[in-house]
Amino acid sequence: MSERLLVTFNAGSSTVKIGLFALTEAGPKRVGKGVIDFREPPLRFRLTEGPDTFDIALEAKPGDALDIVLGEAFRRLSWHFDLGSVVAMGHRIVHGGDSFGGPVRVDDAALEALEALVPLAPLHQPQGLGLIRAIRRLRPELPQTASFDTAFHRTHADIVRRFAIPRGMHDQGIRRYGFHGLSYRFIAGELARREPALAGGRVVVAHLGSGASLCGLEAGVSRDSSMGFSALDGIPMATRCGALDPGVLLHLLAEGYDAGRLEDLLYRRSGLLGVSGISADSRELIDSDKPEAREALDLFCFRIAGEVSRLAATLGGLDAIVFTAGIGEHQPPIRRAVVERLKWLGLELDEAANAASAPRISRAGARVAAFVIPTDEEVVIAEDALAVVQTGGRAA
Repeated sequence: MSERLLVTFNAGSSTVKIGLFALTEAGPKRVGKGVIDFREPPLRFRLTEGPDTFDIALEAKPGDALDIVLGEAFRRLSWHFDLGSVVAMGHRIVHGGDSFGGPVRVDDAALEALEALVPLAPLHQPQGLGLIRAIRRLRPELPQTASFDTAFHRTHADIVRRFAIPRGMHDQGIRRYGFHGLSYRFIAGELARREPALAGGRVVVAHLGSGASLCGLEAGVSRDSSMGFSALDGIPMATRCGALDPGVLLHLLAEGYDAGRLEDLLYRRSGLLGVSGISADSRELIDSDKPEAREALDLFCFRIAGEVSRLAATLGGLDAIVFTAGIGEHQPPIRRAVVERLKWLGLELDEAANAASAPRISRAGARVAAFVIPTDEEVVIAEDALAVVQTGGRAA
């Protein structure tokens, strides 16, 4: 008899990560993963099953309906997995607003509520909702669930969530939400398993990838985050600007920019790409000898260190820092540059451990510990999906 499967979808702005999990008595166990890259033709579907990796050029083209792309990807998956045994499909949805405090089964009402939040996350929300609709058409019999990046941060105090704007605007939802919550949930749990004493203290987690943010945890509970109302705020990212004086926006509006042009500038032409004029990929910038590349990386690390310091003020101190996601897990020069600026807080780097991306990269006896912990948003989505299916609606 085939084992039951869960499929997860983690939609980014230009890729979709697919996770395949077998349901075991101990919970979901990953048995495969894939990535669909939408950036250039031919569309590619990279599938990993155990030790084997398959790099598949899809016949579907950029701009094709998601039904066509997913339909072809599902056909390829069916060569390796029994998709008839799938019991649910779970999704990462970036923005749940104040309406969604935990994972839910996606019905018509939930889909309508999530559609209303698209303006708050225009780079990611449409992709996630588009996947849900495409799967509804392809596999209408399957329950689908949504897990929200914003939900983990609902523990923020009111003073953390507020902007200094008229109260009525706050009441209408213009407030700080925080993002990357699924990643932070996983790291909080993993740190509690590995370092329970430190996990009970004050920890800053740096989720550094194409999208990047930081989160201040107190005993595993989110108390503050670098991202605010949108996924633009905080530190610079691959193509996003991070924190920006609103006076710049007023100036650009006076110069003739409209909302669409501003959105393109802030989400797609800023960050590492904008400062360097070379690339949005920090790996290319590290390898470059051009001064613009160095300046982009220096600014990135400078802002990260500054945000760690701000979050330490929220927490009332700092016991540990965790680096995670693509840059945080794999790029020692970035970690070194950040830690170098935080020596005054008590961080001391073990150079050999950092070069090897070891689990603990701080020197023995350092007042503040530093770790590298790989994140796994998909396993959080899978656990949420299973819980929702078992309870018939919202997870407990």
